[in-house]
Amino acid sequence: MSIHRVTQPPTDGSSYVIPQLEGEMISIPGSKSVCRVLTSAIQTNGAMSVFSSGSVLADAPGFHHHNEAHDVFLVVKGYLKLWNGDKCKILGPGDFASVPPGFIHNPHWTGPISETFGLITPGEWLDFFRYIGEPRNCILLPEDDDRPLAEILIPKIIAAKGKYDVVFHPTHQGCEVSGWNDDDERLPNGPEPYYLRANTGPRWMLGGVMSRPFCTTIQSKGKFAISSIESSSVYKLSKFPVSFNFPTVHHCFCVFEGVLEVTIAGGEPTLIREGETVFLAANTVFSLKFRSKFVRLWSFTNGDGIEALIQRAGRPFAGFVLPDKEPELDEARLKAASESLKIHI
Repeated sequence: MSIHRVTQPPTDGSSYVIPQLEGEMISIPGSKSVCRVLTSAIQTNGAMSVFSSGSVLADAPGFHHHNEAHDVFLVVKGYLKLWNGDKCKILGPGDFASVPPGFIHNPHWTGPISETFGLITPGEWLDFFRYIGEPRNCILLPEDDDRPLAEILIPKIIAAKGKYDVVFHPTHQGCEVSGWNDDDERLPNGPEPYYLRANTGPRWMLGGVMSRPFCTTIQSKGKFAISSIESSSVYKLSKFPVSFNFPTVHHCFCVFEGVLEVTIAGGEPTLIREGETVFLAANTVFSLKFRSKFVRLWSFTNGDGIEALIQRAGRPFAGFVLPDKEPELDEARLKAASESLKIHI
């Protein structure tokens, strides 16, 4: 039996696949945007929520901060103007930003059509979207929703004062937009606001699999990790681990390019194609195969997951694209890394 496909995340604790442009759809009235929930606190025991957001040109939500919630933005289409702490930049496809708790931020989708992926922890914060929004079923975006955003939202926000982890700063003045520099091409050494330019930052290779992390547990204080995982069907991958078991870490893989094959213990292989998402619950035995010439997926985990294994068992990689020949895999390093991460291979 293959992993079952659903249009909304199930509540039974199982692994699942969500087809392209599906998920629990929430739209904030008048925002001309839609949030597609791929997994939430219900599926991850509160650890994280992962979602995509699409929008056309619309008003920004306003400056605010969270006392506990950690917010991230990974742009895949269009452009996002983001105030983040004491900086403001315009993010394009592949750019990333991390906003830890306590820092004032304000995202403004500048489009004309934009799409981002996000992770937020604790996962229950997504209930704020459910509170101020409404269920919406659309093909792409509710572009014709011309209801007055402020008139609808302000009464709801006032009524929910103190209930959700959102503190607005209506008098805050944002800084001017700045350009990208060398600081935006590396990960910081701790939980601070930062931007990461597309295709920069550290890169690690384990056999023929590359991890290009956007955020590790160092930047999230152990809460989560996000990485681009890349490989190719050209590689034999004969020594790549046949199967994994992460006892306490959930994995949410969003396939951005190519075809990924996922098999869970006792099941048949399931093909995950571009635009589709597979959620693998913690303590699930699974294996991965890369079924097209180039495969790239976004990996979201609630702790040290597959990206940490690739980093610890693999080697730093100086290039920016996959090499034509896969590097050798050091089995001793792989065994030591799996033991240190308490992963079963």
